[in-house]
Amino acid sequence: MLQAHSFLWHYLWITPNVLLLSLGVLLLWSKDLHRRFPAFSAFAVLGGAAQLALYSADVAPSVSAPRFWHIYWGCLLLDALLKIAVFAEIFSWLCNSYPAVARLGRSLIRGVAVCLIFAAVGAAAYAQRDNPSWLISGAHLLEQTIFVIECGLLLFLFLFAGYFHLRWVRKSFGIAFGFAISASVQLATWAVMANTGISVRGRTLLDFLNMATYHVCVLIWFYYLLSPDKSSSRTVARLPEHNLEVLNHELERLLQR
Repeated sequence: MLQAHSFLWHYLWITPNVLLLSLGVLLLWSKDLHRRFPAFSAFAVLGGAAQLALYSADVAPSVSAPRFWHIYWGCLLLDALLKIAVFAEIFSWLCNSYPAVARLGRSLIRGVAVCLIFAAVGAAAYAQRDNPSWLISGAHLLEQTIFVIECGLLLFLFLFAGYFHLRWVRKSFGIAFGFAISASVQLATWAVMANTGISVRGRTLLDFLNMATYHVCVLIWFYYLLSPDKSSSRTVARLPEHNLEVLNHELERLLQR
């Protein structure tokens, strides 16, 4: 069962992306959710559709190996752009009531992003090529680079929110939580794939782990986005509203100097 092109392999590639695409359609259908989370709606629709197209290319006999890997590169780049938009959306929900905190956060996140890019490129430069073909090994290194940056940005968002005791919107927290789980597991597995001489059997098992984890994350997004909002007072620890207003005012004054 734990083999490429087995029933479980097909299920774990198709089902999460069909569910994600369905979630995107539901978000588009709901004017309120689409208005509140346009970036994630685009990610769900385009990301799910892109992965289903990649699956079709993998199983279609008419698609050559080089053509498949070109499609794979395109899906990676599209996925990276969509995730950047989603993370920006999460950040805006965290800070939309506190413009000074938001400006400080944007400055910090730009610096963090630059550091992460340099770190990811450096790690990719010293990583071992796991395939003689540059098209394949380059795709693996690009994926590792994307997950390094994704994990770093998500860690910054959680630390920034925790430091300032910012209030999480429940649905945006669910989106960030799902991405954090997926990115952490994917980074760990792709780091192993790209930097060790892992066997074909071992690579297949890690692929199954990635796909199963992504399936769980899609279900997490379904739960948080489609279930009714609950009171955030029990789940969010934050500064009293007055203190946050004072902090925002002081930051506003300092940033205007």
